[in-house]
Amino acid sequence: MTESVQQSDHTSERYLKNQPPGGEKPPRRSKWKMLVVLALMVILGMTAMLGLTLNQQIEEKFSGQLWQLPSVVYARELVLEPGAQVRYEELVKELEALNYRKVSKPTRVGEYSTSRLKVEFIRRPFQSRTGPQPARHVSVSFDYNTVRRVVDVNTNREYGIFSVEPQMLGMLETDSDELRLYQPKAEMPATLIDALLVTEDRDYYTHDGVSVVAIGRAFLANMKAGRTVQGGSTLTQQLAKNLFLSSERSFWRKFKEAYMAMIIDYRYNKDEVLDAYLNQVYLAQSGSDAVHGFALGSRFYFGLPLSELRVDQQALLVGMVKGPSYYNPWRYPERAKERRDLVLSLMHDEKKIDEATYQEAIKQGLDLQPKGHVAGRQPAFFSLLKQELNEKVSQGYQPGMGLRVYTTLDPISQANAENVVRSKMAAMKKQHGKQLETAVVVADRQTGEVRAMVGGSRPEFDGFNRALDARRQIGSVVKPAVYLSALARPERFSLGSNLDDKPLTLTDEKGKTWSPRNYDRQYRGEVPLVQALARSYNIPTVNLGMAVGLDNVISTMEELGVDPAQIPHVPAILLGAFTLSPYEVTQMYQTIANEGRRSPLTALSAVTDRDGKMIYQHLPSTQQVVSKQSAWLTMYAMQKVVTEGTARYLDSILPSLKLAGKTGTSDEGRDSWYVGVDGREVVTVWMGRDDNKNVKLTGSSGPLRLYSEYIQKRDPEPLTLKEPKGMTDVAYQMNQQGGLTQACIGQVELPVWDKNGRQSMNCENKVSTIIRSIFNW
Repeated sequence: MTESVQQSDHTSERYLKNQPPGGEKPPRRSKWKMLVVLALMVILGMTAMLGLTLNQQIEEKFSGQLWQLPSVVYARELVLEPGAQVRYEELVKELEALNYRKVSKPTRVGEYSTSRLKVEFIRRPFQSRTGPQPARHVSVSFDYNTVRRVVDVNTNREYGIFSVEPQMLGMLETDSDELRLYQPKAEMPATLIDALLVTEDRDYYTHDGVSVVAIGRAFLANMKAGRTVQGGSTLTQQLAKNLFLSSERSFWRKFKEAYMAMIIDYRYNKDEVLDAYLNQVYLAQSGSDAVHGFALGSRFYFGLPLSELRVDQQALLVGMVKGPSYYNPWRYPERAKERRDLVLSLMHDEKKIDEATYQEAIKQGLDLQPKGHVAGRQPAFFSLLKQELNEKVSQGYQPGMGLRVYTTLDPISQANAENVVRSKMAAMKKQHGKQLETAVVVADRQTGEVRAMVGGSRPEFDGFNRALDARRQIGSVVKPAVYLSALARPERFSLGSNLDDKPLTLTDEKGKTWSPRNYDRQYRGEVPLVQALARSYNIPTVNLGMAVGLDNVISTMEELGVDPAQIPHVPAILLGAFTLSPYEVTQMYQTIANEGRRSPLTALSAVTDRDGKMIYQHLPSTQQVVSKQSAWLTMYAMQKVVTEGTARYLDSILPSLKLAGKTGTSDEGRDSWYVGVDGREVVTVWMGRDDNKNVKLTGSSGPLRLYSEYIQKRDPEPLTLKEPKGMTDVAYQMNQQGGLTQACIGQVELPVWDKNGRQSMNCENKVSTIIRSIFNW
């Protein structure tokens, strides 16, 4: 009894000790509950705040333009129409450059076949400067050097004009180092999407952004393998990480990734999210730029649009998602093929492809293009293009907005120019030193559209653009401008005019003397004007220029497109003692070669936004700046340069094409030039050293040789010059001084611009007099 009371007292005492003053005391564990609840509330609050922050980031990203999209640059469109001067071989080269596949009979887009003077192909659909162009199955027949007919194979409709899609040249950079070609999910092959889902996220359309099943499956696979062989991240998680997070390995980053994936999955439908992933996924590294999205990845690895890839090629792209460096197909082809075949096996197991398709696919080689590249970048041409965009488009051009930039570049001319520069300059550097450099500018003879540009001996090098920015002494390539200035005055000068070729000394106002010499150090007494230009004699040129007047010569150069501020008012300019860039020289010759009509050189054709709205369009403008007659006579004399003058090497390998040109060598051989003209193009070639030292080359021994190789590869068009009104043929006899004397029956016959018909009338009177004297009339 006593013991029970004592126990009860002790219990009461312990209970009373736990009571607060004035009432009952709660158990201690209730305080911990409150702390836990409070902590949970704080965590939930912070999670909610984090969710709001992440939600805002996601909304801002998805509501605007998801990525900075580079401006895509395209070459000119090859236009086919009856009568167009496009040869059979030229169309075939164009299709090959566009990676069309030659077959016996075209059945798919991007295929072509050939027969005698006929090409049949299925053109790809494309976005032209004027709007979307659908796929077309056509047959193009040719005469020897012109298009005869373009016929739709399915409807037998004959086209009056038909364009081949332009080649993608590359991209203009954004502020980002990511490159991509946006292509909607709806336009991507269904088999590609199937391959992606069965490989990376087969529960994509059923989970809520995070897949517990996928995490468990990956855990078991990794435990079984003893290493990480499979990830549990969904496509949505991968997208969240790639768009918003870094690649650091931490729990906090993984938590935010999962949280954002759930928010994205809640806010946007599955197809929208998948569309973003297909264009975001990282697939390769191209120099300093990252290749993102399957559309650009297709061009990087195969040089083809995504729609034209075989199933096995699509599987390879999907396989690259796991690790583009690890599975690099050029460096590790066996590794890449094993990964590709695994993707194909998964597709087969999931019944996305049948047995026959699977067996055919795994037999295929990788069929990559030779070297991974987004497109064939032309740095010299691109520098000109950027300059024109800044000058002509101004506010309308916004980097990162995915604009389409249509240019004038001809892929065939550009490829030929680059290949010739690489091969020819490698050989010439062995003879003349590794410091030897070059520049090439190619322009359409009539329109002034720049067809190709090479800025140095390494065409792919994105550095100093000598074609555009190197101002060098032009030497004798100035002479056609001097002679044209004289021939524009037919009352005083003609091709048969005689020029003194004797030692000459000129004295300026300050008493300073200048004594020009011919290159060969010889004097001929008297030479015809046409011969003086053909053989590039210096002293006759100076005499002619001084007779015309320096002011008149400079005025002619300005009309041809040269900035007069670049030309000093001294007699030495008559021999090219001033500097121009190869680009400026090309403009001068384009005007002469186009019957005296100046068409400002341009590389930019049009700019449209992503929706096809025109932002800028080049409107061709041609101005008659010198007379047709004087330009025609100058071209006639430049043809003589090729047939019997300083460029006669060219005539020895390409006779009967009536090519025109002019060699040039500056004082002490620091700069050598050749400007060539055929029926299609004006081509300027310069050679020299950046340090301006002598290279021991002349226009004939250096640039002419490079040009001759280029023009042979380019398949030149004959130069046909339409004789303008007012021209008549006049006969001449050689006189004892080396010049010409007009005669009714002579050794030489030259065209003369005879405004009043006096030349022919005088000859007719002389013939009549001779006949009367013979017959005693």
